[in-house]
Amino acid sequence: MAKTTPTLIGILIFSLVILGKSHTFSRNLRQKELKREKLTHLHFYFHDILSSNHPTAIQVIKAASTTYSTSPIGFGSMVVMDDQLTLGPEPNSKEVGRAQGIYTAAQRIVPGLLMVLNFAFSEGKYNGSSLSVLGRNTVLSAVREMPVIGGSGIFRFSRGYALARTYWSNVTTGNAVVEYNVYVFHY
Repeated sequence: MAKTTPTLIGILIFSLVILGKSHTFSRNLRQKELKREKLTHLHFYFHDILSSNHPTAIQVIKAASTTYSTSPIGFGSMVVMDDQLTLGPEPNSKEVGRAQGIYTAAQRIVPGLLMVLNFAFSEGKYNGSSLSVLGRNTVLSAVREMPVIGGSGIFRFSRGYALARTYWSNVTTGNAVVEYNVYVFHY
């Protein structure tokens, strides 16, 4: 029994050492392992189409307690989108990607949205890459600024901001074309 115990203890210690090295939660990386950071400016148009035979944005939630008298702009409603991103403001302009996500009416009296979306690019060197935006969109302001909080592909580790300017809108249908200028730092 005395000979077996040291052998078992040795196996146990060896197992713990091996397990400890093969299952690490994190490790520090050197800054040199990253490429040089660059700033990219992207310019495109966002086509939000709620009223057509083929809408790109659909309201999925409407708060039961919201009436026109309590909120003329539909406070609490939520829209899911898969909007076209194009080079120009025309709907038949070259598509460069899609804006996919949700927006919700987050202000009770004046139009103000909480935007949660990904710009998923499908053109050129950005094909397959995306940028993530999360922020407040005060739609009646001439220019709205929203933070870019990350990305994927070429835009991994990105940060920056998106400037939105309404190019055209129709208050009856809810359809709109919005010009975006996006500035992002990435590696």
